[in-house]
Amino acid sequence: MESNKKYWKGLEELNKTPEFVELNKHEFAEPIPIEEVLSGTGLMGKTPRRNFLKTVGFGIGAVTLAACQKTPVHKSIPYLIKPEEVTPGVANYYVSSYDGQAILVKTREGRPIKIEGNPGDVLGQGGVSAQVQASVLDLYDTNRLKGPMQDGGDTAWSSLDSFVKAELAAIKASGKQIRLVTASINSPSTLGVIAAFAAQYPTAKHINYDAVSYTGIIQANQNSFGKAVVPHYRFDRADLIVGFGCDFLGSWLSSAEYTRQYASKRNEEAIESKKMSRHVHFESGMSLTGSNADVRIPVKISQQGLALVNLYNEISGTTLPGSKKLGNNVADNAITLVAKELLAAKGRALVVCGSNDVATQVLVNAINSLLGSYGTTIDLDNPSNKYKGNDADIIALVEEMKRGDVGAVMFLDANPVYDFYQSSAFADALKKVRLKVSFNQYNDETAAQCNIVAPNHNYLESWGDENVLEGYYTIIQPTINPVYDTRKAEQSLLIWSDNAVKDYYTFVRNTWNTSLLPKGGLAGQGGWETLLQNGFIKVADKPATPVAFNRDINGVAQTILSQGAKLAAGEGKLELQVYENNTIGNGKYANNPWLQELPEAISKVTWDNFVAISPKTAEDLKLEEGDLIKITANNYSTELPVLLQPGQAQGTISIAVGYGRTKAGKVGDMVGKNAYPFVSLTNGSFQGNAVASIEKLGGDKIILAQTQTHHSYEGRDVIRETTLQEYLKRGEDKESEKKETYDLWNDYDRPQYDWVMAIDLNACTGCGACVVACNAENNIPVVGRDEVRRRREMHWIRIDRYYSFDEKGKTVTEEKEINKLEDLDHVSVTYQPMLCQHCDHAPCETVCPVLATTHSSEGLNQMTYNRCVGTRYCANNCPYKVRRFNWFNYWNDSRFENYIQNDYTELVLNPDVTTRFRGVMEKCSMCVQRIQAGKLNAKLQKRPLVDGDIKVACQQTCPANAIIFGNKLDPNSQVSKALKSERTYYVLEELNVKPGIGYQTKVRNRLPTEA
Repeated sequence: MESNKKYWKGLEELNKTPEFVELNKHEFAEPIPIEEVLSGTGLMGKTPRRNFLKTVGFGIGAVTLAACQKTPVHKSIPYLIKPEEVTPGVANYYVSSYDGQAILVKTREGRPIKIEGNPGDVLGQGGVSAQVQASVLDLYDTNRLKGPMQDGGDTAWSSLDSFVKAELAAIKASGKQIRLVTASINSPSTLGVIAAFAAQYPTAKHINYDAVSYTGIIQANQNSFGKAVVPHYRFDRADLIVGFGCDFLGSWLSSAEYTRQYASKRNEEAIESKKMSRHVHFESGMSLTGSNADVRIPVKISQQGLALVNLYNEISGTTLPGSKKLGNNVADNAITLVAKELLAAKGRALVVCGSNDVATQVLVNAINSLLGSYGTTIDLDNPSNKYKGNDADIIALVEEMKRGDVGAVMFLDANPVYDFYQSSAFADALKKVRLKVSFNQYNDETAAQCNIVAPNHNYLESWGDENVLEGYYTIIQPTINPVYDTRKAEQSLLIWSDNAVKDYYTFVRNTWNTSLLPKGGLAGQGGWETLLQNGFIKVADKPATPVAFNRDINGVAQTILSQGAKLAAGEGKLELQVYENNTIGNGKYANNPWLQELPEAISKVTWDNFVAISPKTAEDLKLEEGDLIKITANNYSTELPVLLQPGQAQGTISIAVGYGRTKAGKVGDMVGKNAYPFVSLTNGSFQGNAVASIEKLGGDKIILAQTQTHHSYEGRDVIRETTLQEYLKRGEDKESEKKETYDLWNDYDRPQYDWVMAIDLNACTGCGACVVACNAENNIPVVGRDEVRRRREMHWIRIDRYYSFDEKGKTVTEEKEINKLEDLDHVSVTYQPMLCQHCDHAPCETVCPVLATTHSSEGLNQMTYNRCVGTRYCANNCPYKVRRFNWFNYWNDSRFENYIQNDYTELVLNPDVTTRFRGVMEKCSMCVQRIQAGKLNAKLQKRPLVDGDIKVACQQTCPANAIIFGNKLDPNSQVSKALKSERTYYVLEELNVKPGIGYQTKVRNRLPTEA
């Protein structure tokens, strides 16, 4: 199963540029002058030098006080255990919910320090995304508002309440409109509060507004089936998945849930049972989902609609008016092949599209109807409630404000002054409103335009609930007293509407007692306590009902083709697509340093957005990587650096939204540029496509903070890949026997435990959740943009992304072929989590002069930090390049003020893990603190340790279940069984270092007619 492909991490490695060759001669290269780093020169200019960590402001005093107070007034019940009081040194776990997922919150001494997935969660089944993992850090952000504000100054809640009630009464008497603008809300209790508020103020209207809109899907389902919903997609029931510009593993709808479903059809069990799903993806920019596809076809943005029209023609056996070939032979042939496969997989097929265009989504509905997908892979009867936004409503609000019809507008988890497509027009219209209220936790771009700011609690301080999926209800409970003088937004609404219930906890209890607990067969105080232990109730799914597609498809196709023609770029123009990545997302997480430093999955860029462009298009335009260019579209211009992206469709560019914040906080302010103004209102919905012109600007090239090409394996065998067809033939073509090896040392005794790991490359999607989980668990510092540029990131686990040429299975081996820029359009991508391999013959151990790194009797490569003197011999001798050197005391060195924080270290740090000072080596410890805790817990319970008692942080958070950890000496352990798979191999096994992590070969399921 060894691959003879050429794998490479970046274009500099592929082309062996002089800079790359020179830098990789040195283990600790200095690519950027120290003066530039210390001066704070970044992508967009200079940053202040004072207190790199301190002034970012993640505070300690208020949180310590909140943690030391008694537990919240209404007792929260920990998961499984119920301690009467906080016990020093013992963690408590509380159930809660974030973004609709049931989670566990780990607290120590009254402080939340870690988020885990609830194993019973219907969506992730214990796996969560990087954004959920990082959410605990937001609690300690001193950029949060400390209390209520009026007209830009501090005020008391009583004064604010009196003022707002008087204003609302006057507005009610005048007959003017009241508008409540929120991110999509699915909480039964919150919706009940809003309904009660509207009953008191009849002119009030609730507007769901999503920065990244899904109106196209909702309205298309209304038009097609009379159901204005986002369906519940079931990727775990699909044998064939065809995507069109839809990043369902990255940022689309419910990524953790879809990752779990997707991986369940591509893991060891699916492969061995010959039930592995097939995935074909058409897109313009390389996405996380496209990179995981079995077959990925780059197509222009303007051609995606035409590709869907042609697919409909092939499946239906008809020809819609105006149809024509794409003129892209690879794409045209793929559509013909895919149509045959979809028809063969009727009832087990799924076509998804990321477009927010209503007509396009109607056509997708027509295709899925022909394939019998409704009731099998698409569920309209148990829909998702995650996104409810209606673009028409927010557009109407702007017009109402312009006319002076709106007397009051309130914002909850919504920031349209930043992320509305015409933000300046929104801000201008907002000035005509008498009462402007923000419930946002930060004085963000929208809150700064409001005369009243009533800051909301962080979710870890709150009571609440969520209903993200029909029939699935999760509870939110506080894990700490409010850190600042904030108040739950729902409680403010209750007070302002003179509701008989003014305490939101009581309102939540009433909602559950009267309508939700009975759904789960629970009642009374006992039922409430059971809920607080389990975290959720799940009602049986409604049975699927027949749906009939009832739209005239000819008119829909004409609309799609017309829009595609408008997007086709003329001479000197490019087709622009804006997208949401899975790190800082829509901008909500811009002030979270864990997410800012999490490398974007494909580009591996941190701390910035950029313009992704294909190498061939860049050559035609005489652009090089790092060139600063001016992009103009939709009457908006901004400047960003160029990144050459293999797999990007020629003639197109891609830019991530969520950057360019001006009032996010000291971490997120002025990081990157705002791409939301490139969005346009087309046919009633917001669409992130445009025709753009670009202009190359002068000056030095911009060095993006990338983590990918810091090291080179010099062409050695680290990735193994095969096709399902070849793998299933393995019995006919036995691999040659392994060569005999010789050891210089005796094997270590393993009396009871041998801790090892198995990583399935077929399940890993490269999402990066494990990286953030490791940061939180092991107290790993953030180092900031300039230190990343100097190759000094501290992550203990990294996700290596490898490109390989893919010409329908043909291996490109000749140098003249490799250098063809056209080949870079069709690359395959493979992800490989890389961490300390805990080698039995560890090369780092033999060269350490002070025995700072040694081997344990349980198979772990250990670090003794107070012995380490920083020789770095171990890092030089490590073939995997997984050891990190602490160049500075990143937690509180004054030179790094703008990227990390000082004060939060004592708040979110895991007290079970040593914090490292400067000048020592760090690396993965296999969460040895969890191993010790698991053994101790089993001892206290007077039982042997069993498989599954211990889960390392990366394993526990992985929504794909790609990582398995356990005791190799237990033949019945999951890891022992996984390592016996015929797909298992060890990276650089030929060096005979005997790594303790086995990888399972990547398997792609090609179309049967492909070579």
